[in-house]
Amino acid sequence: IMSTNIHMNEMISGGSGGRREGTKIMSTLSIMLASACLCATKTFASETSASAFDHSSKSVHEDFHDDRVRQAKLDLWLHGAFAMSPAADNDGERDVAAIAADLEMQVAKAPLRHGPVREVRRRLKRDLQLEESNSGWYSFLENVLSVRGGDGAVKEDHASRLEMQLAELSAKFGKPFVDAIEQNKAEHAADCAQSCELFYCADDSNTVQWGPETHPNTSFASYSFGSVPPEDFSQEFQFPLDLIKVTEGKPLFSPEESANVIHQAEEEGVDKNEYKSGKYKLGGDWLINLPQTRSWFNSKLEHVLFPLLHHLFPEIIRSPSVLRAHSVSLLKYNHTHPRTDIHIDNGILAMTLAMTPQSEYNGGGTFYEHMGVGNILPMDVGHGTFRPGSVRHGGHRVTSGTRYILGAFLLLEDHVEHVRRLKNRGSELRTSGDLQGAINHFEWALALNPRCTTCLKDWAEILVSQKDFVQAEEKIRSALDMLEGLDSDALFTLGLILSEQGKDDESISTYRKSIELNAEDAELCYNLGIKLGEKGNTRGELAMYKKATEIDPKFGGAWINMGTTLAEAGDLESAELMFLKAIECSDEVKTKGMMNLTLLLQKKANSLAAGGDLNRAKLAIDDAAKLVDEAKPLLDAKMALGGANSEDAMFASQLKPMRVQIHRLCGQILAGMGDLVACEAEFRTAGEKFGDIPGIWDALAKVLDLQGKTEEAKQAREKMKAILNSL
Repeated sequence: IMSTNIHMNEMISGGSGGRREGTKIMSTLSIMLASACLCATKTFASETSASAFDHSSKSVHEDFHDDRVRQAKLDLWLHGAFAMSPAADNDGERDVAAIAADLEMQVAKAPLRHGPVREVRRRLKRDLQLEESNSGWYSFLENVLSVRGGDGAVKEDHASRLEMQLAELSAKFGKPFVDAIEQNKAEHAADCAQSCELFYCADDSNTVQWGPETHPNTSFASYSFGSVPPEDFSQEFQFPLDLIKVTEGKPLFSPEESANVIHQAEEEGVDKNEYKSGKYKLGGDWLINLPQTRSWFNSKLEHVLFPLLHHLFPEIIRSPSVLRAHSVSLLKYNHTHPRTDIHIDNGILAMTLAMTPQSEYNGGGTFYEHMGVGNILPMDVGHGTFRPGSVRHGGHRVTSGTRYILGAFLLLEDHVEHVRRLKNRGSELRTSGDLQGAINHFEWALALNPRCTTCLKDWAEILVSQKDFVQAEEKIRSALDMLEGLDSDALFTLGLILSEQGKDDESISTYRKSIELNAEDAELCYNLGIKLGEKGNTRGELAMYKKATEIDPKFGGAWINMGTTLAEAGDLESAELMFLKAIECSDEVKTKGMMNLTLLLQKKANSLAAGGDLNRAKLAIDDAAKLVDEAKPLLDAKMALGGANSEDAMFASQLKPMRVQIHRLCGQILAGMGDLVACEAEFRTAGEKFGDIPGIWDALAKVLDLQGKTEEAKQAREKMKAILNSL
């Protein structure tokens, strides 16, 4: 029974909430150009965009120096130095020869970035055979910038381009698509209006600016966003997608100011609250519930954060007046609330502000999956990270101390995020059971942005639930191709799909790749444990279950499977501890743990009795009896409510034969101990509860004979015969 009934099945990891979504494959060249370069590019606050490459016609006298400037800029780009100092870009106020000399010095000092971006640049420069003329320069630059998915050339604006695209898709998909787009607009307007009720919203009269003149001591490190542009407005962001910006130098606010904010928030009860986010419970609260903290944050939005964001992302933010703080929370991490899932944020832009000095905690910090889980971006108190919301990231585990961060998702009043809203609504429809409606929304989102990898991932999971593993594999591999294989969730899903198709070796290999990216995924370790067990690798199986329970001590399925594997190997003592751990977990697995432990205790009692240790055998069978009696009302309740699964139904059907067997074994142990009175009582109790079992009356008759109670023994045998005759 234990080997066939106790193991729980592989399961797919939790719903869409930031873990599941997907997109189409783009050309090898596009992928390479959009590749992640993991080193940071440190820039001043006035870091420049693609316009830094502009070349204006000057007199013949300056042509030679113009050529030097143009060549130096190209060489900087080739080296990977995407952002240049303000001095080098201020062409209108400096002598051209001095500018050329400045740029050439930067070329001499510029570090070489490694990886596919640099290699593609070299090849493009060689293959395109750049001409010396201005037209050749512009043609080359436009070609390069358009390849990566964003568009460096100035063409029609975003609004015009989007309206044309929506009109084409409306004709293709019809009224359901039109209705979904109108719903997006209505929801966006409502969200923006609600934001202004709670958080600061600027108007065009606000003159606060951010730049090197106002904040000369604050600089930024720029990190790669990865191989896929943001889900919405992807064409607006310039190559090279170094869109993760981290402040350096002078912080945005002092440690003393931050300490006052945390003290104020704790007076408002932030440290007493917790809520669920993905697989983990987080400490902290939303700022809508912390009015004093929200007042401080609103002041920062007005004077620092909105002007800063406008400076960092001019591609999509025309003015601070369009920014809307949508979802803002103050999060507390400690050893009981240590980390977050790897996830994406629910806004076109997001920010994270460090509110605690690094000296006050161990562990912690934000990492980005495409950079590697161990590559934590440095950020001490008062500093911030600013980025588009659709990059996968997580909070590292805090092992001691307390770390506070303030996180905010942002909207743009004049830009509706149609891709994100279609994708989110698709996930909601999937959760509600409307799978076709969900698929429609994912298809529409992909029509707007074929590189919406989260859409493809969610769609693949629907196909998995429908047992269409071939199509599911196609979609998840498309997402992984665009993500350059750097997505642990997509690899998790692919591993499951391969397992369902019987491709066990490929499945195990894929699960291992996923663990290399995110070793803190309990469900992933659990699934890999199951696959290793199926291949006979017991040591590897147990190691994965152990890892799963270290990540999530309440992962009942892993405790149960670990106990089962140990019991099958004959280590009953260790197996018993595993089942006891499972019983302490959620109600979903509690009864399974109880029933499995009951089976183990029966086996243990049998073994002890056969070895002559009747006292310990009696203790074991008494524990088994207590467990099965406690499990019965729980299983009965599940069956009555109609929420029982097939395993619950199976266990419920085993309750009676299991309890009868416990009575029989207990009676035999008591008889062996010479306590015939207690033995008789045990079988009489069994007869009262299960009077239709003939073997109970036969056992009672034998015990009565041994005590000389001949008449009572005769009556017991008559009951047994009556039952047999009725069968």
